[in-house]
Amino acid sequence: MKHPNKKQRDSQAKFLAELPEEHRADHARLFRFGNACYIYHLEAENQEPTETDFNEWLTGLPENIRNDMEIRGFDACKSVLSFTRYVMEKNDIGMREWMQEHLGTDDYNEYCKIIEEKEGQ
Repeated sequence: MKHPNKKQRDSQAKFLAELPEEHRADHARLFRFGNACYIYHLEAENQEPTETDFNEWLTGLPENIRNDMEIRGFDACKSVLSFTRYVMEKNDIGMREWMQEHLGTDDYNEYCKIIEEKEGQ
């Protein structure tokens, strides 16, 4: 999956072109993962998050983080990844399922391996 921003796409292509051949495939895959995650989180804007979503999200945060996010406020937190994921999940758009729909089979399987390793830590 390519990055939606042309400047970023060009930067990624340049980076890959300058890598030794044996490292390109792995780095290209990581870019695809990152680009897909970036787009997933951007799509939370289309769900039109509300102050109610924000307040619900706050209740699930540890106290010190919740206090910081309350101080920042709703508008400043609209781009916080855990909030955008909350909004997407609340609207039945799970990240794993979204990634499965937007990544190729091999990439999705590798993505799952990484997630499972992180969850097992």
